[in-house]
Amino acid sequence: MAGGAQGSGGPGRRPARRRSGDAGERPAEPGRPRRGSARPHGKTARPRRADRDPARRVALDVLLAVEERDAYANLLLPELLAQRGLTGRDAALATELAYGTLRGRGSYDAVLAICCDRDLGGLDPAVREVLRLGVHQLLGTRIQPHAAVATSVDLIRDVAGQRPAGFVNAVLRRVSTRDLPAWLEIAAPGRDQDPAGHLAVWHSHPRWIVEAMAAALGEDLAGPLAETEAALAADNERPLVHLCAVPGLAGQPELVAAGCEPARWSPFGGYLADGDPAALPVIASGRAGVQDEASQLASIAVGRAAVSGDDSRWLDVCAGPGGKARLLAGLAAGGPARLVAAELREHRARMVAAATELTGTCGVVVADGTRPAWRAGFSRVLADVPCSGLGALRRRPEARWRRTAADVRGLGGLQRDLLRVALDSVRPGGVVGYVTCSPHLAETRDVVAAVLAERAGTEVLDAPAVLAEVPGLSCPEPYRRFAQFWPHRHGTDAIFIALLRRG
Repeated sequence: MAGGAQGSGGPGRRPARRRSGDAGERPAEPGRPRRGSARPHGKTARPRRADRDPARRVALDVLLAVEERDAYANLLLPELLAQRGLTGRDAALATELAYGTLRGRGSYDAVLAICCDRDLGGLDPAVREVLRLGVHQLLGTRIQPHAAVATSVDLIRDVAGQRPAGFVNAVLRRVSTRDLPAWLEIAAPGRDQDPAGHLAVWHSHPRWIVEAMAAALGEDLAGPLAETEAALAADNERPLVHLCAVPGLAGQPELVAAGCEPARWSPFGGYLADGDPAALPVIASGRAGVQDEASQLASIAVGRAAVSGDDSRWLDVCAGPGGKARLLAGLAAGGPARLVAAELREHRARMVAAATELTGTCGVVVADGTRPAWRAGFSRVLADVPCSGLGALRRRPEARWRRTAADVRGLGGLQRDLLRVALDSVRPGGVVGYVTCSPHLAETRDVVAAVLAERAGTEVLDAPAVLAEVPGLSCPEPYRRFAQFWPHRHGTDAIFIALLRRG
């Protein structure tokens, strides 16, 4: 959180401007502002006058919706930008403020705990989110301190009236006296005494996620946690948009001609640094789609792994919203093979049908993946199971605050059941790809190990060898045949792949 490092996944946040106070200085007296009341009466986020600052108002509305309604920022933000006619610099500012505040929330809350005499959880939601938004502007952008404070005070007046304005002003003025590293030196536990707690505050992740990443990387919590720190830092970088051409309908050269950089490993992929992907003709026509490169390579691995015998029937057990199914269907067309794509929810099944329609090789069924509505005997089966989404925290930063360790444990039963069905659905000699967008061991190795213990004769294929062009995929021993992508190594989402052949 504190750094401005650039990574392969895209540019990070701009370095914080250094303000008064040295990084090693500790205040003798915090001097927290005290005000009679920070809580406005009545409902929040209802403007009392015309919005004076539409970009910040959009960012605030996104933060409130994420906090109060469990909204998804990546879905809501484009909708609000379109509804309110924000484009260009205003849209870019709203996007940076919303996503930057969500990414930095853990670090910013630690600073606010020092600078505010009230429990953040007890504040009115609008006051709390305006404070977080103001802290991000002060400590995570190049916005001038006086502008960050003044616009935050104006914003809280617009949505909640005059009463909390003085409180917001006092807290943010206190925050503005130091830069982010200086505050985190005060707020975070010492690295020597509590390495995981230190990284949790510095890199704005819940402690349980820090510990889960360390376990997945094979690092001891009592050690330096150097690679864990790199993984956490990568989660706070702004990712590039990854596009995927559908085989047989478009190719990588067309993506490059549209302004993309060629993907490093996916022969169908490209990276879009700026602009709206939906505006590209190749996307608008359905001949390509937005899909992370690791997600592309998961589909490629399932289509590439060696099978014996007939190879004409493929299955995607839980296909929504359709990105992997679209690529699989394109690959199947070159076989030739046919893909059956199953999805439990009807509206998501319609999304899969729309994504795969042009390939002409995919049939979509609305079905529960744990209760097969198909005849077994497929040569290739993809089980891209529902998961915590911890592998996509760059793109969905709010997930780190929404999920809990208990949520992850609760998904294990479903994930095991879907893998069992996938193995039942594949024929002897066929291949199953078990895929999650998470590095958490409870969703990856533990699931596969539990099911393999029941399935004598099932072979674990060497997934990193199937994707030999990609370095650094092997999991720690004794699981080196499993593949794990990482944002800090590969510039992709942290997607896990196990390839299994039924005996």
